Amino acid sequence: MMKTPVGLVTVTLSAAILLAASLLIVTGTQGEDRGHPAHVTTPAAKPAPHH
Repeated sequence: MMKTPVGLVTVTLSAAILLAASLLIVTGTQGEDRGHPAHVTTPAAKPAPHH
């Protein structure tokens, strides 16, 4: 384990970047899953009127 200030900063920043990236991936995939079924079911549930 690195005990120098540079090593500690490097390890801390690496951990923070990995945590932020994983949170962005999780929240991004949850948003897509929630929005996707609405786009699929809306045209089938409400057909366009014919004039």
